Formats: sequence, C-alpha cells, structure tokens
Amino acid sequence: MKISTKGRYAIRLMLDLSDYNKDEYVSLKEVSARQDISLKYLEQIVSLLSRKGLLKSSRGAQGGYKLARRADEYTIGEILRITEGELAPTACLIGDENTCPRCDTCLTLDFWKGLYAVINEYVDNYTLEDMKKTKRNKMKNSDS
Repeated sequence: MKISTKGRYAIRLMLDLSDYNKDEYVSLKEVSARQDISLKYLEQIVSLLSRKGLLKSSRGAQGGYKLARRADEYTIGEILRITEGELAPTACLIGDENTCPRCDTCLTLDFWKGLYAVINEYVDNYTLEDMKKTKRNKMKNSDS
C-alpha cells in the first residue's frame, strides 16, 4: 500500500485548516502558499472532501473553506479512504466478499488480513488533533 500525494496533501490541507480557521473561512490561495501545494490540486482535493461533508465552503470575498467538525473528530483513516479508496494491502481484501478462487486455500491470506486490521486500527484511532499534538511536541523539543 502506498499513499498518493492526494492522500498526503489532503491531510496537510485538513491540518492547515485546523490551525488557521478560527470560525472563519480560509482561502485555498492561503493554504496553497503555506503548504506549497498547487491551487489546482487543492481544488480537486477540497471537492472530494466537501462532497463527503468534511469541509464547509463559502463563496465570495470572505469565502474559502473550514472544517465541518473539530479536529479531534476526524480520523486519518476517514480522510485517506475518501482520497485513496480502500487501504487494503491486497486486492482480495477489497469489498465485503473475497472472490479470489484461492481464498479457501491461500497460505498468505491470514497474514494480509492481519496487516489490514493493523492498518485500519492505526489510521482509525489517529486524529487530526493527535497530529497537531505531535507537531506541538516537536516544536517544543526543537526550542529546547
């Protein structure tokens, strides 16, 4: 499993909005400059995230985007599944039913299921707020 730039940038976008939106909308132009991500690419990402209800948007001079919920209510797994799709390490684990003709005799299937469970457990229990705490701790340690 490899997370694309879309998934990584979506997390950076969400973190930026959680840092800079104090009940006001933030322009994508500002996010683009701070995060060094092309405006066009951010527009694609916010479209996905807005459609799924993760972001609120407003048009006009004071328009932009902001989080629809608090940072501690977003998991990294939620964001990645919107931008990346399933996080399964193998194709046979995507979907509700394993249709692989070898699934009953596959010697590696249990390993892949276990890896998938660990991935889901990790990304579903790590929030934007957790990332912000990690950032604050790193900044504190670098100041020392």
